Amino acid sequence: MATETQRSGLAASISGSTIWRWLDADAIRPWFHRSWLFPRDPAFEAKAGRILDLYARTWEDAPLTADDFVLSADEKTSIQARRRIHPTVPPRAGQAMQVEHEYERAGAWAYLAAWDVHRAKVFGRCEPTTGIAPFDRLVAQVMTAAPYCDARRVFWIVDNGSSHRGARAIARLQQQYPNLVLVHGPVHASWLNQIEIYFSIVQRKVLTPNDFASLAAVEARLLAFQRHYEARARPFEWAFSRHDLAQLLAKLASQASPAMAA
Repeated sequence: MATETQRSGLAASISGSTIWRWLDADAIRPWFHRSWLFPRDPAFEAKAGRILDLYARTWEDAPLTADDFVLSADEKTSIQARRRIHPTVPPRAGQAMQVEHEYERAGAWAYLAAWDVHRAKVFGRCEPTTGIAPFDRLVAQVMTAAPYCDARRVFWIVDNGSSHRGARAIARLQQQYPNLVLVHGPVHASWLNQIEIYFSIVQRKVLTPNDFASLAAVEARLLAFQRHYEARARPFEWAFSRHDLAQLLAKLASQASPAMAA
């Protein structure tokens, strides 16, 4: 571009940094891109709408009662214990913490957690792996405790992971806990699941930087933070509604139509 600028007579000479300033100020930046995933579930709106209704304390057009509870649950996989080759140097005045780049692997946990959407309560456990049995242990951890064990209904919002997927999972869990209602979100819609907000907080405040001598240290840190966070937590201020969902899907449909026509 510098060569073309000079050849066309726009400037006798021009530096690369000036070219970059011009490009950065321009409205069209073809080198910028953003990953995107269009909804492919034909029942996306209906499935997502049920979750948004629960956040707004509604189910099947009827308000939830004080004896109804809504939980958002998922697994955070492959949480490694990374033992640094050189001990971490703590921060000092004028100097940030120094963490050695090289490390030894000391194993990995799966962190399973459930977030009570309206009560700001969090339940979590570390397991060697994910699967039906570990997830059922998380469910038992919640459903055998008050007030959930005696509740009218306890709604569990989950994704479509193998440990709680489909009609079999619904039947399995309702057989164990008749007051449990499993609610699956649409495929590729983890942003609708509030537990992901908590997981992002855990990632920033607990697991970064990753410097743990053992899996026991990872577990101790996760569960200690869980207790600390719950003591101070308030429900997330969820503002995305069914109306917002309808507008978003209409916008996506209008964007997809020209591409399909082409």
